[in-house]
Amino acid sequence: MNSGAILGLMLLAGLLTAAPARAEDAPAPAQDAPARAQDTPARPGDAPQSCEVPEYLLATDSALPKVTEAVKSRHLLDILVIGSRSSTLNTAEGLAYPDRLQAMLREKLPSVTVNLSVELQVKKTAEELAPGLAKLLEGKKPTLVIWQTGTVDAVRSVDPEDFRSAVDEGVAAMQNAGADVILMNLQYSPRTETMISAPPYLDNMRVVAQQHDVPLFDRFAIMRQWNEQGDFDLFSTFHGIELAKRVHDCLGRALSKFIIDAAHLGPAQQN
Repeated sequence: MNSGAILGLMLLAGLLTAAPARAEDAPAPAQDAPARAQDTPARPGDAPQSCEVPEYLLATDSALPKVTEAVKSRHLLDILVIGSRSSTLNTAEGLAYPDRLQAMLREKLPSVTVNLSVELQVKKTAEELAPGLAKLLEGKKPTLVIWQTGTVDAVRSVDPEDFRSAVDEGVAAMQNAGADVILMNLQYSPRTETMISAPPYLDNMRVVAQQHDVPLFDRFAIMRQWNEQGDFDLFSTFHGIELAKRVHDCLGRALSKFIIDAAHLGPAQQN
């Protein structure tokens, strides 16, 4: 992989993965740059000021039957997020997208106990991760697994067919372990789309999702939509922790709606 692509991925990581260790380490706003609503920090419970997602990007024909059953019969939902550094915000406890997802689900399903844990698998390809998924789920026994994958494979230019086989193996292992599965694809960044070839990995994840009848949360398309409609400027190298918080908040909100819709949890189950 060339140095330009590596630099581009480092810039993307700086936006949404490895935020500065302290808030004061974030770059100060440019003196001549007007404040923008999207850079306003999100607070738990606040409605997002923008970042709406078109219905077609949250639509899925695949269901989450185990989630539906757990919510209806036990009023309990245990979720495991298997992710990379883009599922964390080092400076903002409680504001990374898994935390926001849990908060939104607890708000929308007040009679349900929602437990969420995150298993970080930093710098691992799908092929490196898939063989250990069955053992991981055996210990945690989640009802729902959200598997965030594809970025490391794209950065390393893993053969797309090998990637597809690994994701296929991983999804099968998690389903055999008794969990519902949601696949989450890559982040979108206009700074890196000419440096890495994302489409083969996006396409192969969609194929595996269809083959196993599991929902695919299209993070790539959602973030691209936000960038194109001006909710977030994901091209500029001028980013602060507040923008990262906003993106994570919006992802958590979108993902909560995606789960509730895929599990067909109507008002009767939400109250």
